[in-house]
Amino acid sequence: MCNPEEAALLRLEEVFSATLARVNSYVLQPLLPAAPEPSDPWGRECLRLLQQLHKSSQQLWEVTEESLHSLQERLRHPDSTGLESLLLLRDADRVLQAHIEYIESYTSCMVVQAFQKAAKRRSEYWRGQRKALRQLLSGVSSEGSVGASPGQALHQPLTHHVQQYVLLLLSLGDTIGEHHPTQELVVNAVTLFGNLQSFMKQALDQAAATQALWHTLRGRPRDVLCTPAHRLLQDSQDVPVTVAPLRAERVLLFDDALVLLQGHNVHTFDLKLVWVDPEQDGCTFHLLTPEEQFSFCAKDSQGQAVWQWKVTQAVRQVLRGKKDFPVLGAGLEPSQPPACRCAEYTFRAEGRLCQATYEGEWCRARPHGKGTLKWPDGRNHVGNFCQGLEHGFGIRLLPQASEDRFDCYKCHWREGSMCGYGICEYSTDEVYKGYFQEGLRHGFGVLESGPQAPQPFRYTGHWERGQRSGYGIEEDSDRGERYIGMWQAGQRHGPGVVVTQAGVCYQGTFQADKTVGPGILLSEDDSLYEGTFTRDLTLMGKGKVTFPNGFTLEGSFGSGAGRGLHTQGVLDTAALPPDPSSTCKRQLGVGAFPVESRWQGVYRPFRDFVCAGCPRDLQEALLGFDVQSSRELRRSQDYLCCERTHPEDSVGSMEDILEELLQHREPKALQPYLRKALSNSLHPLGKLLRTLMLTFQATYAGVGANKHLQELAQEEVKQHARELWAAYRGLLRVALQRKGQTLEEDEDTETRDLQVHGLVLPLMLPSFYSELFTLYLLLHEREDSFYSQGIANLSLFPDTQLLEFLDVQKHLWPLKDLTLTSNQRYSLVRDKCFLSATECLQKIMTTVDPREKLEVLERTYGEIEGTVSRVLGREYKLPMDDLLPLLIYVVSRARIQHLGAEIHLIRDMMDPNHTGGLYDFLLTALESCYEHIQKEDMRLHRLPGHWHSRELW
Repeated sequence: MCNPEEAALLRLEEVFSATLARVNSYVLQPLLPAAPEPSDPWGRECLRLLQQLHKSSQQLWEVTEESLHSLQERLRHPDSTGLESLLLLRDADRVLQAHIEYIESYTSCMVVQAFQKAAKRRSEYWRGQRKALRQLLSGVSSEGSVGASPGQALHQPLTHHVQQYVLLLLSLGDTIGEHHPTQELVVNAVTLFGNLQSFMKQALDQAAATQALWHTLRGRPRDVLCTPAHRLLQDSQDVPVTVAPLRAERVLLFDDALVLLQGHNVHTFDLKLVWVDPEQDGCTFHLLTPEEQFSFCAKDSQGQAVWQWKVTQAVRQVLRGKKDFPVLGAGLEPSQPPACRCAEYTFRAEGRLCQATYEGEWCRARPHGKGTLKWPDGRNHVGNFCQGLEHGFGIRLLPQASEDRFDCYKCHWREGSMCGYGICEYSTDEVYKGYFQEGLRHGFGVLESGPQAPQPFRYTGHWERGQRSGYGIEEDSDRGERYIGMWQAGQRHGPGVVVTQAGVCYQGTFQADKTVGPGILLSEDDSLYEGTFTRDLTLMGKGKVTFPNGFTLEGSFGSGAGRGLHTQGVLDTAALPPDPSSTCKRQLGVGAFPVESRWQGVYRPFRDFVCAGCPRDLQEALLGFDVQSSRELRRSQDYLCCERTHPEDSVGSMEDILEELLQHREPKALQPYLRKALSNSLHPLGKLLRTLMLTFQATYAGVGANKHLQELAQEEVKQHARELWAAYRGLLRVALQRKGQTLEEDEDTETRDLQVHGLVLPLMLPSFYSELFTLYLLLHEREDSFYSQGIANLSLFPDTQLLEFLDVQKHLWPLKDLTLTSNQRYSLVRDKCFLSATECLQKIMTTVDPREKLEVLERTYGEIEGTVSRVLGREYKLPMDDLLPLLIYVVSRARIQHLGAEIHLIRDMMDPNHTGGLYDFLLTALESCYEHIQKEDMRLHRLPGHWHSRELW
């Protein structure tokens, strides 16, 4: 059964629907001009607003008709159709929105006096329609303004209609009772339409105040400010206020802007970028904008409170993106607008940001958070900001003179300048990857020319204030040479080594990019020159040449156009051949560049990161970041983005890394943990190792693969191992500090060396092994060639003849291990004796770990001794006189390539704690075998019949 209120609502909707139809016919349609359209801009704007009002009126009528239909259905079928079917209850928000859109369209027309302007064109028509309008309106005087009646006819029925909605809905709620299933829907509708009443009154009052304001303005202020979107909230002529430092004659607060008037000058401030300082001083409060700060001073505290409250609420309203509903400042949102917000602003004041447009996050009138800066000249910056300055990761594009060419900086920034790690691509196709400070290259970095550069180069080393300074490596591909040494102010300066593609090496002193003073030159044939040079390493002045055969030439050297090299001096042919270690194996750079200070630019950022406590926000800036590919780098320039691989993506946060480190402190767990960490390029230790690998390859790969640099390289590898262990200890110290614990006292040298050689070096050596072993191969190439010839000669012997040739006692021959066919003799068997020992020794080439190589040698010794014991049928410890010839036999049958390089690498990288122990003894025995196999007379003469153990030491 239906309620009386429902019948009343039906009648109300019928009347309102009919009223809307009449208003549309008698008022709206006549206000819309017939073609042609107005020619003036204001006329076209008024027409647009009236058309929008007509559209809103049509939508409101359609919603009213739909509401009417739902009421009719309810009254016809009260038993099957419940109250919840009424549009006013089930979809009150949609009904409400139609009313709001209508009133907003109406007030926009009202603000710009669109009704009066349209009515003037048909004033005679409106005078004739007064009787019809009186039926729509109550209280319209016959002497009233011609333009006012259409305006009132467009809003007064709506006001009356909403008022009746509220009264009838309230009565309906009382009738059905609080326990009715639709009570909640009714209460919601009452609340919404009650708020709508307040909102309509506020909107009409603001529109009337704004319309009145235009009559008080003249000239440019009126032209600039008179727009249909503006709604006046406060005027300093009503509540006086003065503004400092800008002395404004009048202050106007609109719903979207704060306006200060000075004569014909209009200063407009977008409310999205206005911050009200909560602190106040008496009758004064302060406003912050991106480029200016203002103090608003009222005559009394009441005036100050009015202005501060209204500005605060207006800012909050504009940040919500819609007009306040139900009324200004009466919503449930916090009364204070957020300090952090997103907005766009173009800077006008002179300075580095002049004419730049910033779009992004703000805090208290300063760019703060993520954002984009764009300058009119094409400069762009995308990244993080802090208190108005670039801070954190950011990408900067700088256009160059040539079309579509940019310098692209993907860097970390601090207080407006590049600081920390970055990758920069220049318009010249050069790429720099390294560190910056105050906007300049500073610290370690790599600068490489483009692949199509006329003079390709690559510099890997240290920088200071934008220039090469300190230790660095430059490769000049055009000249086919590499410089390894010291730099100052962008020039080679100090001790340096030059190696060329032709195998020539120079070591000397440079000053202002030129060689000065004496130096040494080693040619590919091991000739040695000691003296002075020209810049291109031509012999010039006094010097001495030592030839490979021992002859020397000492005197004055020179060259001239068309004359070639000429000399005047003394040739000494009586000298003895030089010691190979003084010429062929002479090492360069050792002592000139202390290994501890070579790559401080690589170690220092890691130390700084650890000393700062491993903060997450400095991880990329100090340890660098990974970009997947060069294609990704180019994409980042095109789209102003940089898809960096963050450490959290694969190894977790820094907190997780430190926690895992604490869980693997025990010796058994430490080695697997370090192996995993060093193999992960996103782990701090892995990042450090990758950078050290880069410097090593830049120095010793390619042109740098020169035998005279072997010692320089091997001491560098050992230093890297020490630094990696120190890095691990630094991380461990931070992890313990976060748990309120402290690391034990600093390690003594012996303990540190034990961990470095026994733990870190074997794990990191594979990363450097290729380049390092190549240097050992080149350095020991001559001995290895003799060794290979000796192996080839010994391989001609069958097993028994070789054992006899090596003076192995016959009772030690493992003949019982040989299985002969019917037509085979012992004297013809090859590669069968001591086969297990031979196969064991061959495994020395399958690992790069010096300790594992020594373990292979130990197992080989065990296999030899085990075979002899089996032959003799008893436990047998081989004396040195028996061991050495048997070991020579096994070595010759194993046919290990480059055994000399292997032996020397093991010796140099061996744990010092093994010196004087079993491993040292076995390695010395292997060295002795290697030397005996090299001897040329082995092919013709038997080895001495007695082996003295003291030869090994």
